[in-house]
Amino acid sequence: MTRFGKHPDLDVVDLASRAALDALADAGIGIKDVGVLAAGSLTGGSSSFGQLLQKQIGQTGVPVYNVANACATGATALRVAIMAVKAGEADYGMAVGVEKLSGAGLLSAPRRERGDTWTPEGRFGAVAPLDGRIGTDGMPGVFAQIGMEYGAKYGGADFELFARISEKNHAHSTLNPLAAYSRRFTLEEIMNDVMIAYPNTRPMCSANCDGAAAVIVVGESRLKTLSLQQRRRAVKISASVLTSDPWQDGCQVLPDVNTLTRQAATLAYEAAGIGPEDLDLVELHDCFATAELVHYDNLRLCEPGGAVELFDSGATWRDGRIPVNVSGGLESKGHPIAATGIANIWEICQHLREEAGPRQIEGARVGLAHVIGLGSACGVHILERPYLSCSTG
Repeated sequence: MTRFGKHPDLDVVDLASRAALDALADAGIGIKDVGVLAAGSLTGGSSSFGQLLQKQIGQTGVPVYNVANACATGATALRVAIMAVKAGEADYGMAVGVEKLSGAGLLSAPRRERGDTWTPEGRFGAVAPLDGRIGTDGMPGVFAQIGMEYGAKYGGADFELFARISEKNHAHSTLNPLAAYSRRFTLEEIMNDVMIAYPNTRPMCSANCDGAAAVIVVGESRLKTLSLQQRRRAVKISASVLTSDPWQDGCQVLPDVNTLTRQAATLAYEAAGIGPEDLDLVELHDCFATAELVHYDNLRLCEPGGAVELFDSGATWRDGRIPVNVSGGLESKGHPIAATGIANIWEICQHLREEAGPRQIEGARVGLAHVIGLGSACGVHILERPYLSCSTG
C-alpha cells in the first residue's frame, strides 16, 4: 500500500506500479510467477488500465482483467484473482487498485436540470429525475439519510453520536503513517466544522485522495512448496464474498446499503465457519460516520438495533472488544476508490502478521474487511492468522 494523500508528481500508473512491486517483494516472488492480473481504476483514463500497468511491471502475456465496481472495485479485483487461483488457472494472482482523487472534492451525483417537464428518452430518461425531489443520489445525502433512518428506527443516533464515531477514527489515524490525514480532532472541532449533509460535517466524510494498494494470492498446494518465511507470513483467506442488491421495491428508487451487506456478512461467516464474536478487528467502509454506525448492525457486530449501544460501550475503539477502523478508516486514512477494498485487506494483514507497529491489536487472529459501492456491490473478506500458525495451532 502506498501512502494515501496527495501525490502531484505521480500518475495512476506510477502509484499502481509502486504498490504492485512492493507486493511482489513482500511475497518473495517475481512478476514472471504471477499467472493472472486483476486491476481496477475508475480514474485511470483507460479501459485497459491493467495492460498499462503491465508495461511498467512486466509484460508476461498473462490474462488481465480490468475491473470496475464502484467503491467495491478493489475487493472485486481481489475476488477475481482468488477465483482464478482456486480454479487452478494460476499458481499466483495479483490484484491492484489505484486512484488519483486529491482535489476532486466530494463525489456526488451528476448535475441534472430540474424542470417541471421533461422529454422521455431511453431507459433511464423515461421518468423524471428523482434527485432533489424525494431524495438524492449524492453520496453525502444518501448516507446521511441512511444514518437518520437508523436513528429514527432505533433511537439514540443523534448528531453528537455520529461526531464521536468520527472522533474515534481520527484518533486512530494518528498511529497510521500511511493515512492521508493523521491529526486528532476534538469533538467540538468535528461538530462545528462545515456541514456537508446533516448529520455529517466535513471531518465525518471520507477523504478523496491519491493512492494504490496491491495483493498477491497463492493456492494452498503451491504455498506448501515455499520457504518457511513465506509460509509464516501468508495470511489465510477464510472467506471471500461479493454480493449485489436483491430485488425490492425500495432499491428501485434509493440505494439500500444494508441488505446486501447483511447478506455478504452472513455468507462470509458461513464460509469461514466462524461468527462475529470470533473477530479481533474490523475494517469497514466508513465513507461517512453515519455509514459506520449502520454497518455495525449489518455486519452483526451487535444485536439488531444495538449499534448505538455497541459504540457507547467503547467496544469499537482500538482498546475495545472489537476494534473498528484502527487504520483511521476512510474518514482519515483516505478513500482512493479502487484502492480502498485492497487497502482494508492490507490493514488487517498487518495486524494478523503482528507488523502493525504502534497501532497493533495484540493477539489478533481473525479480521474482517468490508467495502461497499453504490450501484450496488458489497465485498466481505475474512482473514486469519498466517497460514503456518493456523496449521500448527
